[in-house]
Amino acid sequence: MTPAHYLTPHRITSTGAPRPVIDPATLETVGHIADTTEAELATVLARLNAAQARWAALDAKTRAKHLHALANRIEAADMTACAITMSREMGKPYPEAIGEIANCAPIFRYYAEMARDEAGKVAGTTQAGSFQYARYEPLGVSAHIMPFNFPILLMCWTVAASLAAGNACVIKPAEATTLSTLAFMGLFDGLPEDLVACVPGGAGVGAALVASPLTHAVAFTGSVRAAQTVAAEAARRMKPAVIEAGGSDPMIISASAPLDVAAAGAVTGAFHMSGQVCTSTERIFVVDEVHDAFVRAFVREAEHLRIGNGLGRVEIGPLVSEAARAKVIRLVDDAVAKGARVECGGAIPQGLETGWFYAPTILTGCTPEMDLMHEEIFGPVVGITRVKDFAEAIARANDSAFGLGASVFTTSLDEAMTAAETLQAGMVWVNNPLIDNDALPFGGWKASGLGRELGRMGLETFRRSKMVIMDHRPVRQDWWYPYPDDWFLDQGGGRKHT
Repeated sequence: MTPAHYLTPHRITSTGAPRPVIDPATLETVGHIADTTEAELATVLARLNAAQARWAALDAKTRAKHLHALANRIEAADMTACAITMSREMGKPYPEAIGEIANCAPIFRYYAEMARDEAGKVAGTTQAGSFQYARYEPLGVSAHIMPFNFPILLMCWTVAASLAAGNACVIKPAEATTLSTLAFMGLFDGLPEDLVACVPGGAGVGAALVASPLTHAVAFTGSVRAAQTVAAEAARRMKPAVIEAGGSDPMIISASAPLDVAAAGAVTGAFHMSGQVCTSTERIFVVDEVHDAFVRAFVREAEHLRIGNGLGRVEIGPLVSEAARAKVIRLVDDAVAKGARVECGGAIPQGLETGWFYAPTILTGCTPEMDLMHEEIFGPVVGITRVKDFAEAIARANDSAFGLGASVFTTSLDEAMTAAETLQAGMVWVNNPLIDNDALPFGGWKASGLGRELGRMGLETFRRSKMVIMDHRPVRQDWWYPYPDDWFLDQGGGRKHT
């Protein structure tokens, strides 16, 4: 059985009951995992806290050296087996799995240097002879509760920031991708002892991490319902939390858009990783005069996609679970019952009845009454709505409880700037969906989350400020007690001193 925990450089085999990990493409057993027990978690957290005190005491240059060495190990490692395991656990096509791992090294380099570059602020003094500044310090141990769709990359986003800030990290991987996460954990072995831990388990382990007095910050990515619970529990304990809770991302196709480019971008935005991306395009608003031509081009692009086992030559793998596909089927059935038209897909692909496959699906004639227009689909389905103009498209795109990302295809500078200024989302992409940047904040508005990952804001999540007022030459200040007599009101009620 694969060890249930990983604590660098020691491995602890869990005493929890094992359960199988099932390949969503073949329904074969990939391996077994076990939940971390309460006693094991207590041991891990105690060791992390001890290691964090030593890590925080290091100078920023030394911490940066460790993080650059970690990035070197990531770049030099043969992660083929890890990527294959990820594909077998959750269905992701192999090129996307290996690409995810390859994108991890730069984030450690970025935060290594950012934490070295900026550790406080000197303010203009409010009193002569006083040195007044803020310094930034680590929080302690941060808990990272991860999703299945990008189990390693999203972990590295927040772990890199937290380590650079001087914290220790405990990671609870998604149940569906525990094995690949554990396979990656060996790369942390070069860090100081006991600084990073992986504690597999379900919601109970995650709840224990949030509740524990031995953790001091939380990073969470998952469903809105789970995110609300995590945010509330963290707030109850006054713990900082960065929450990414998914979305129902809109895309606008302007009358000026090059339709061949827009159609190809929409296919990637909607169907990348079988639509199991928090920033997947789920609602498309197309201006009337190009609606029909765009739909034709979009369908042609979608029909080129290959579906099958993620270890084959395919773009579209299975959904992660039976429950995930059942939700997709429910949303499509609801839309069709309320008048939507299936332009392509809308069914389990022929010959792929084993596993949790669903064909890339394009629906037209979608209206606000349909569940898929206000629920997160998290599958290879997109709903299209015809709108009269760009202004209506913006209004419809904003008519959502979510606000993670939004995309626009246009060649009009005016429309591009209007979209950037008025779309209610944490990220806006013009003519290039799904891109992120280590130096820019990633996160959502409204129900899509709290706080930010990446960029300077991502580092601030994992450190706290301390104001310092230092008078290097001690003198008695004129405002100290006791007050002079002429500061008080005179007997006639007037003020003698200002």
